[in-house]
Amino acid sequence: MRKEDLARFRKILMLKRELLSGDVSTLQNEALRKNRHEASGDLSNMPIHMADVGSDNFEQEFTLGLIENEETTLREIDEALKRIDDQTFGKCTHCEKSIPVARLKAKPHARYCIECKRLEEKGLL
Repeated sequence: MRKEDLARFRKILMLKRELLSGDVSTLQNEALRKNRHEASGDLSNMPIHMADVGSDNFEQEFTLGLIENEETTLREIDEALKRIDDQTFGKCTHCEKSIPVARLKAKPHARYCIECKRLEEKGLL
């Protein structure tokens, strides 16, 4: 891959990393808030209905799942940046064939070619 292409992908990955880092921080602050009253600004001492507790728990678990997904993507971005440094970016980490540029444009942190990704999704890789 040409130096200009690598520089362009590095820039794209760095911007995506910056955006996701901010999202993760915001989600962590939201998910790890102390309690329902503090989170909503509710100053009432009225008892909390069980349905509200269930909704709050679901929302917190959902947010924690989003954080986990975004942290995984951040790790994949960091690995892609390392592959740029190692001059292996754009090659499948399994079969070492070139990853099509169209795939890298859609998912710049892709580490597998399409064929190997399909095998991975089937649990064969």
